[in-house]
Amino acid sequence: MALTAIPVGFVAGLFGIGGGLITVPFLYYIFNQLGVDPQYVMHLAVGTSFAIIIPTSIVSVMTHHKFNAVDFTIVKSYGLFVVSGVIVGTIFAAALKTKSLVLFFSIIIFLLSFYLLLLKEKDQTAIKEIKLNLKIIFGFIVGFISAPMGIGGAIMNVPILKFFGYSINKAIGSAAAIGFLIAVFGAGGFLISGSYLNTNLPLSIGFLNVPAFLIFIPITTFMARIGAKTVHKIDKNKISKFFGLFLLIIASKFLYEYFKL
Repeated sequence: MALTAIPVGFVAGLFGIGGGLITVPFLYYIFNQLGVDPQYVMHLAVGTSFAIIIPTSIVSVMTHHKFNAVDFTIVKSYGLFVVSGVIVGTIFAAALKTKSLVLFFSIIIFLLSFYLLLLKEKDQTAIKEIKLNLKIIFGFIVGFISAPMGIGGAIMNVPILKFFGYSINKAIGSAAAIGFLIAVFGAGGFLISGSYLNTNLPLSIGFLNVPAFLIFIPITTFMARIGAKTVHKIDKNKISKFFGLFLLIIASKFLYEYFKL
């Protein structure tokens, strides 16, 4: 867990993601090895991932804010609809067909990765206003997909904000702040649902594993600060390409998992 927390925290700060894309698979493997009830092992990995994202994203956002890279206006107006998607997604997480969701997720991430890899970063970026209907649609979809995956949603929000004219730095900083909202409601949802189902998982509250949370937090928060500072020292065009490459790797991994299911 300690070894996993190092790259999770760094990548979380660097790309504004919560780190769930790395955390969930590792926690799933660790909990499996520890003999956690197979029926709830994925729920426990996802719920714990959300809990870990909360303090990690706070550190990430605070660091990005120092570089004036967080647009709190979009966080408040767009984040509201993301949260609604998270609430619905958390409620239906157990009922969703995993295989179909993984395939859909893989295709979307592939498209977003190619968009960022082919995109040319402009020196002067004019931010376009995101219409209310688009905020509702994109926000709900991002929140709904993030909930059963245990992620902060930035892998979708960064390309969305980029499309509407945000610089890569501001898109990453703002996505990190939205990720905090996703994590709070996601963790709360899995804590309540786990408690409601009386799962009685070892050393856990609902679907939140306490030892994993305590081991990850000091490491991920420290590394998130380093990652967030690093991103502002890298050439903007390179950041877009690095993020696109990161998404391409993640999409390939999910597609591989789809064929294994």
